[in-house]
Amino acid sequence: MKNYVQPGKTLTLPAPTGGVIGGKFYKIGGIFGVAVYSANEGELFDLETGGVYDLDKTSAEAWTVGATIYATAAGVMTTTATSNTKVGVATAAAANPSATGRVRLNSDF
Repeated sequence: MKNYVQPGKTLTLPAPTGGVIGGKFYKIGGIFGVAVYSANEGELFDLETGGVYDLDKTSAEAWTVGATIYATAAGVMTTTATSNTKVGVATAAAANPSATGRVRLNSDF
């Protein structure tokens, strides 16, 4: 196919205001994922849009396997849908309290 560009799981994008830190979750417009490495604002970086990651979560929540996970504007994972972006599902239980949760990103919503 002449118009095929790439699989699309890893995207090379300019880092947003404030730059990015490798291993952290970012939402840039309608695209979300985990930065592969750190980059300063405006520099190109790779964003993984799929896969399973241990990500920062709302500490005062208990998660069950398969729970729908949303990202807050600050990039913190939560089970609260209101005003947040649906990003995936929990692939492991997470206790209340706990700082991180295991999330499978679903970039195909």
